[in-house]
Amino acid sequence: MAGEKDEVLKEKESASSSSAPTSNRHPIASTRLEVDKFNGSNNFGMWQCEVMDVLYQQELDMVLEDKPEDIDDKQWTRINLHACATIRSFLDKELKYPYMKETSAKKLWMKLEEKYMTKSAENRLFLKKRLFRFQYRSGISMHEHLNDYNKILADLANLDVIIPDEDKALCLLNSLPDDYDHLTTTLLYGKSEVKLDEVSAALVNHECRKKEQKTQNSQTEALVARGRTEERKSGKRGKSRSKSRGKFPAKDECAFCRQKGHWKKDCPKLKNKEKEKAGSEANVAKSGDEDFEFALASSSADGHSTEWILDSGCTYHMCPIREWFSSFEELDGGVVLMGNNNACKTQGIGKICLKMHDGTVRELSDVRYVPDMKKNLISLGALESKGLKITMEGGVLKAVHGALVVMKGTRRNNLYFLQGSTVIGGAAVTEAADADSTDTTRLWHMRLGHAGEKALQGLVKQGLLKGAKACKLEFCEHCVLGKQTRVKFGTAIHHTKGILDYVHTDVWGPSKNASWGGSHYFVSFVDDFSRRIWVYTMKRKDEVLKIFLKWKKMIETQSGRKIKTLRSDNGGEYKSDPFLKVCQDEGIVRHFTVRETPQQNGVAERMNRTLLEKVRCMLSNAGLGKAFWAEAITYASHLINRLPAAANEGKTPMEVWSGKPCTDYKYLHIFGCPAYYHVRESKLDPRAKKALFMGFSTGVKGYRLWCPDEKKIVVSRDVTFDEAAMVNQNKHEGEIEATKTMSSSKQVELLKTPVVPVRSDTTDTSPTVDSDEEDEDDEEEAPTQEPPQQQDSIAIRRSRREIRKPVRFTDIVAYALPVIEDDIPSAYKEAVRSSESVEWKKSMDEEMKSLHKNETWELVQLPKGKKAIGCKWVYAKKMESLGKDNVRFKARLVAKGYAQKEGIDYNEVFSPVVKHSSIRILLALVAQFDLELAQLDVKTAFLHGDLEEEIYMSQPEGFKVAGKENWVCKLQKSLYGLKQSPRQWYKRFDRFMIGQKYTRSHYDHCVYFRKLQDGTFIYLLLYVDDMLIACKSKVEIERLKTQLSNEFEMKDLGEARKILGMEIERDRAKGKISLCQKQYLKKVLQRFGMNENSKPVSTPLAPHFKLSASMSPKTGEESHYMAQIPYASAVGSLMYAMVCTRPDISQAVSIVSRYMHNPGKGHWQAVKWILRYILGTVDVGLLFQHDKVTGQCVVGYVDSDYAGDLDKRRSTTGFVFTIAGGPVSWRSILQSTVALSTTEAEYMAVTEAIKEAIWLQGLLGDLGVQQDHVDVHCDSQSAIYLAKNQVHHARTKHIDVRFHFVREIIEEGDILLQKIGTAENPADMLTKPVSLLKFKHCLDLIGICQIC
Repeated sequence: MAGEKDEVLKEKESASSSSAPTSNRHPIASTRLEVDKFNGSNNFGMWQCEVMDVLYQQELDMVLEDKPEDIDDKQWTRINLHACATIRSFLDKELKYPYMKETSAKKLWMKLEEKYMTKSAENRLFLKKRLFRFQYRSGISMHEHLNDYNKILADLANLDVIIPDEDKALCLLNSLPDDYDHLTTTLLYGKSEVKLDEVSAALVNHECRKKEQKTQNSQTEALVARGRTEERKSGKRGKSRSKSRGKFPAKDECAFCRQKGHWKKDCPKLKNKEKEKAGSEANVAKSGDEDFEFALASSSADGHSTEWILDSGCTYHMCPIREWFSSFEELDGGVVLMGNNNACKTQGIGKICLKMHDGTVRELSDVRYVPDMKKNLISLGALESKGLKITMEGGVLKAVHGALVVMKGTRRNNLYFLQGSTVIGGAAVTEAADADSTDTTRLWHMRLGHAGEKALQGLVKQGLLKGAKACKLEFCEHCVLGKQTRVKFGTAIHHTKGILDYVHTDVWGPSKNASWGGSHYFVSFVDDFSRRIWVYTMKRKDEVLKIFLKWKKMIETQSGRKIKTLRSDNGGEYKSDPFLKVCQDEGIVRHFTVRETPQQNGVAERMNRTLLEKVRCMLSNAGLGKAFWAEAITYASHLINRLPAAANEGKTPMEVWSGKPCTDYKYLHIFGCPAYYHVRESKLDPRAKKALFMGFSTGVKGYRLWCPDEKKIVVSRDVTFDEAAMVNQNKHEGEIEATKTMSSSKQVELLKTPVVPVRSDTTDTSPTVDSDEEDEDDEEEAPTQEPPQQQDSIAIRRSRREIRKPVRFTDIVAYALPVIEDDIPSAYKEAVRSSESVEWKKSMDEEMKSLHKNETWELVQLPKGKKAIGCKWVYAKKMESLGKDNVRFKARLVAKGYAQKEGIDYNEVFSPVVKHSSIRILLALVAQFDLELAQLDVKTAFLHGDLEEEIYMSQPEGFKVAGKENWVCKLQKSLYGLKQSPRQWYKRFDRFMIGQKYTRSHYDHCVYFRKLQDGTFIYLLLYVDDMLIACKSKVEIERLKTQLSNEFEMKDLGEARKILGMEIERDRAKGKISLCQKQYLKKVLQRFGMNENSKPVSTPLAPHFKLSASMSPKTGEESHYMAQIPYASAVGSLMYAMVCTRPDISQAVSIVSRYMHNPGKGHWQAVKWILRYILGTVDVGLLFQHDKVTGQCVVGYVDSDYAGDLDKRRSTTGFVFTIAGGPVSWRSILQSTVALSTTEAEYMAVTEAIKEAIWLQGLLGDLGVQQDHVDVHCDSQSAIYLAKNQVHHARTKHIDVRFHFVREIIEEGDILLQKIGTAENPADMLTKPVSLLKFKHCLDLIGICQIC
């Protein structure tokens, strides 16, 4: 038997091996896979995936590919039949007929795909719409939500649609409800990219945490008690009672506390315990089971629930959260009985606003304030008593009034929870405590832009004005001043049938007073059917067509209707050919008025009058200047759309337009009323600033406020309004400018967190305003900025000029102080009190140790007639390398040198530093000759200088010698902060280097070199206390380091990585060295508000910028506007980048720097363009690499434009010199004289370039690099002839003599001037804006490329 069994096994093995199609396939475990049959309506992609799994399991997946060579035809046919049978077995019977005789599995598979998975554009569009409109459905779990989302992604993948992983993650986050906003912010904060797997895992974990938290709450809240059966009530005692209860109490003993003298009913301990339990025990009962168990839902958690429970067991509506009440009246003595008969005290009654499932805000009245409760209850009995019908079906509870569903709840854990949220009032408004109905009417009269009695009555009847009852208005002086008119004309009647059938338009202006944004006009559009109005401010009348086209596109898109007829006056802006052509092309019928008869355009004219009446009233009431007219007119149009119109039979324009009443009146406030917006600055600064209310900003859920101190518009969502001050203010004449009104405005500390209207739930505190200003151009173009957030302080060097507090101001680009990641103390007291006081104290000890070691001073008594200068500690954090892992705390004692007097405390102060060109030349030589490169830093460099004057200084704070507190320090060595310290340090270092047999270069006095015995050189470059050393021999570098360390206290920084903000990267294997300023440029962009939302550009300056002095401010308002712009700071920051590593921005920076004394808005736009270019090229830098052909040779390029300066018609010189393929010297500068021809302009440019070439040749000669001549390439043949040919001299006498020295230089043969084609001349980009293609080519020619 055993032998037979073995033979059978062998036969099976051989059969399986012979039938196996390929030798490397491994069989899958034969688990049964269940696949739902495809019927044509279920998901084909999922079905296809499951069938593929079955084919893989049966090792039939190969049939979907081409036939392998190792399988014969007969066997391949059998495998195909097997696969076809498998696929057809998972098809519905009705679908099998077309494929009954198919014998090729691959063809069958393709036919199914062609029929049920058509990869058409329509299918892709449908699925992409589903993806982008995908939203979370309430009531489902996060797993279900993710499954639905993944199904859409799978369907798209089946259609070969590739969606980046980050887009998948962002679409998933976009599908979440608003209560996930905090989680979304957490996931996105500080990340450059986000992945779908991370988001999915975070959402699942978030839901699990919420479930665990609910489970824990239910465990702590549920109190389970076993009831008694009827048998036990009848007197029978069961055997289940625990024996641990002990004996019965004695006759005079308490059964609760076991103490004698009282019985249980009088036990004080029991009474105290019941009081403690009364506030935490149940208020909702749940039916029990057969054992008569029942659960009492209590809330023993510390926090209150934010949900509302619809309860049939409570008599009144009850809430424990005082802040939710919109109106409140205190009660004394009220009691609510709980389910266990414990009493909870009722402390008040009031009203709470709830936002229902349909977005409607309803007021819940007669709500009891019960602070001891933990849940919010809505009494179904109270609702039913007011005429509402309660229905419960399918897990949904509805409170219905007629056909209107007033309230809806869903069932969870057998409790019904309200579908909605609590509206925590409007923005906190401080009103007088004794405000009567007259004051309330006056308040709404002012809020609505001094609306008339008739309009107020209509809104009061609809219940839209909270607190307003009587509508009898008292005399209003502002209305008389703003609305006094002549006798009115008759009313024309239009019988329009729908919105946009007939539109009226008119232009108002010019205003003698420009707005803060520079506007002098406004144009209005009025829909005849609804009387809805749109207003746009303009600087010039010729902007009407552009605004009309934008408004037309927006309004037709939003409404789905077309403009049919447009009525206007005969103004040139309406009768121009372009405007008439647009109307003709769009099929818009034009109606014009008769000449000098504006009454025929009465609707628009009357609407403009209404607007201006409101503007005058609001400005008069607020005491604001005329410069605020644009802000006022924008807000006035917002109000008019919410006031009943006679033409609409008492309905508001917004109601007629949209078909539903407007309900956002609670967000309205008095124009110009004091408003306090929330800010976060330093920890001890106030939490609010005072401003004036201006209205709302389009597309932003926040209030628009004018900050008088900083002269800017601020948009904030957390605002407290003081309208009572304006309601009760004394009427007075005269107009007060906003700057005077608020000149004494101070920051104030908010007493409580302001409450702002919600959007759709309690987590969003931004005001929502119905969109009647969809386009951004209808707002005043005043500078806008978000409220300043907390900002870190930094230590900065003291300037000789007056130090003024920087104004955080923006016009698209936000300006702020430079921000660093860590808090830097600005004084000794801050350092010792900070959380890092140990590190700061240690760094100060090191500084003092170094000072004493150097014998910097000696303590003496201050001689008579002498003054001691002060000193202070300056703190900084330095990165040890390009990373941020190793931070070095540094403290420096600095003398207050600004108190020194010339001739007494100092004489000479000049001290040379190495030129940036010298640094780049050294790096080019390092790349060309493969030199070693090292960097050193001199610790307390200035302390090594010897003083030649007698200077006394006060003792440093925190280190005064005990018993000698009044003594002073007589300085023996120079100290940081002294005016002569840099010069004294340089003199000391220069003496040392000369003593070590080093030679100082004649061309750069901070370049030292020495020729070694083997003929090579060692170089040292000095920039104050930073040094670069280069040499072929490491031994020589180490020898020099030792010599320096013996003389000075040095810090070896190893291989050079960063100097003067320039980052050095070296690839020695490829012979490359790169130089860039990525970190510095990022800080510059951050400083001036350029972030990922800004749009980068491709060139430093576009050709459309025609900058001239005519763009400078011409009015006081323009000058005031530009005074707040950080123009000089921005240009200075760009200039430093240009000098160090960015020749590509030389021409642009050269132009904008010409107007630093008086810049205008056009100049500022050009600076912002350069910043946007930097944003897209922040990692661009210089590249030097070994070049066997021309690497060690200096090659120059020069060019000039002609009369490019629009002010004085002077030309621009541009040149660039390269070594080792990278630029080492460049310049773009305006020529000093006017050239009369292009030849002369080019000739003067050649002169400047040759002067630079002579300097470069001399410096390289000092460094041991000999070059017979320097090639300078010029694209002007005439200039080359002029430089070489004396015949032209008679025709060029007017050229300054100093330019003719170029002829002598060329004749000597040191400089060789050569012709180059304009297309191959990289200096072309340094003289004028060039095309993008040419600009990139110029960069490639001189080794400017993306580095890191």
